Amino acid sequence: MIARLAFLLKTYALTVLTFITAKAGFMLYNQSGHEFSVGDMADVIVHGWSLDLSTALYFLIVPFFVAALSSWWQTKVWYAILKAYFLVVSIAFALAFVADAALYPFWGFKLDASCLQYLDSPTEAAASVSAGFIAVAVFAILAVAAVIATLFFLVLRQWEHGESGKRNTASQWWKALLQLLCIPLFVIGIRGGLRESTTNIGQVFFSQNQFLNHSAVNPVFSFLYSLSHTMGNTEQYQFMDSEECQRLTADVYTTESLDSDTLLTTTRPNVVIILLESCGEEFASAMPYLQQLKQEGIWFANCYGNSWRTDRGTVCTLSGYPSFPSLSVMKMPQKSNTLPSIARTLQQEGYHTSYLYGGDINFTNMRSYLVATGWERLVSMDDFTAHEQSSARWGVRDDITFKTLEDDIKGADKGTRWLWGYSTLSSHEPWDVPVKTLDDDHLNAFAYLDSCLKDFVESLRKSSAWDNLLIVMLADHGINYRDIDQSKPLVKNHIPMIWVGGAVKEPRRIETLCNQTDLAATLLGQLRLRHDEFTFSRDVLSRTYQHPTAVHNYNNAQLLIDSTGHVVYDFDAAQPTISNSTDAKRLLQLNKAILQVTTNDLKSR
Repeated sequence: MIARLAFLLKTYALTVLTFITAKAGFMLYNQSGHEFSVGDMADVIVHGWSLDLSTALYFLIVPFFVAALSSWWQTKVWYAILKAYFLVVSIAFALAFVADAALYPFWGFKLDASCLQYLDSPTEAAASVSAGFIAVAVFAILAVAAVIATLFFLVLRQWEHGESGKRNTASQWWKALLQLLCIPLFVIGIRGGLRESTTNIGQVFFSQNQFLNHSAVNPVFSFLYSLSHTMGNTEQYQFMDSEECQRLTADVYTTESLDSDTLLTTTRPNVVIILLESCGEEFASAMPYLQQLKQEGIWFANCYGNSWRTDRGTVCTLSGYPSFPSLSVMKMPQKSNTLPSIARTLQQEGYHTSYLYGGDINFTNMRSYLVATGWERLVSMDDFTAHEQSSARWGVRDDITFKTLEDDIKGADKGTRWLWGYSTLSSHEPWDVPVKTLDDDHLNAFAYLDSCLKDFVESLRKSSAWDNLLIVMLADHGINYRDIDQSKPLVKNHIPMIWVGGAVKEPRRIETLCNQTDLAATLLGQLRLRHDEFTFSRDVLSRTYQHPTAVHNYNNAQLLIDSTGHVVYDFDAAQPTISNSTDAKRLLQLNKAILQVTTNDLKSR
């Protein structure tokens, strides 16, 4: 009995110690751009302690029951089972720790189940990083797993060698009773006590420095927690009764276009929508031609991206539908197939529709979404030569796909109307572009994108297709860059939206605050088409747009901006992380109401 108890205590202590060591490793690996002291590291360990203790109990359940059964039936099978179990756990821990530390610089938040959405296209996911990075990561996973497994095997071997003594029936029943009494302790420990609230990520948040909060979060718990907080658990976004929710959002979402300013020379232009990969306004300095187009066309100077990933930003742009903190609508065909779309609306007006993406169009379920929402013709990397497909890590590089789009536009039948969609891809990790004009890899990639854009627009400007053409350019999302991350949301998530082409009446600068989701209603308003089904897209040029707002969400947190300032609310921590508004209390309530009403809409689809 004593040997089994010692084994369980040592296993539990080793698991907790492993979690603590992983925290230190996470902080040291990500120390670039995040200043912290030894005292900060100690605070992270202390405040994350409760989550580590709770999470470790999950992994003690199997050893506990094996130890209990072994008191009745001694066999080498139990040791074989535990060896296999500890090996699996060691690999799982190593994957979680290495992935958590390695992805944080790119994503800016802790490991969660959203990473699973990209594993069905591993080639595309791997294209974001170099082969060396992957090799180092694999080696790290194997090395960490080996160390953890070795330590678990040592504890197991001590129990195996330490167990001895005869058994009698009376003592066996006493042991069984004690073991049964331990089960409630497991339940209480896992749920975090007897209070109404159960163990959650927010309980370890302790600092205004989000990096320290993130460091305190156990990545294994974060992953498991997010698995149980997907679309099936949207009750976490029910904050108020439906009447209060509707009252707060009534003047935020309007679906009519009244007395809209006229920006175009025609209500039936041919339209090109270009989603510029990762092209936040933070990279404006590297894109002089884009700045020139702002002066020549219609520039929506206060536009913000709704989300932080391409799959989310694509749905927001093309369907005028909101993003969500913890799920991707594009990855949910049963939902995405019900969405409105610019393509379907224009298709009903006699437009032909075509979408171009130089990468794998099956990535994040893009093909299903595009087909379901009215894009008739899809062009992807499979339609290019093998040489062109290997021109960049993500697929066909931008100068090639821009030229493909240009030829398509110039070759279109003059008697037909067209809507073209296009997603660029070269301005993405690992920034592998064919030119080197700037030393900084990020800026160099955007300079390359700018040159591709210039060649494309200037060539079309000289063609007959220009006169009836409207080119809409906007970023799909912003990215972390140097010291710019979600702690500076107004910088990171500020994106360009520019309309150019022969169909533009005159240069304009639109100062109205808006989201990329507002493109749908604003564009359809200019084409004098109804957009009632675009429930969450606003015509920002309409008299009905009385309460300009912009929303951005990520990893179970949401930013809301209006004329009073901005707030960020973290739904895991159940508290604001940024509150910079003259009317913060109202803005925080509105932030919750917006997520509640949009989530309820998605649930009903």
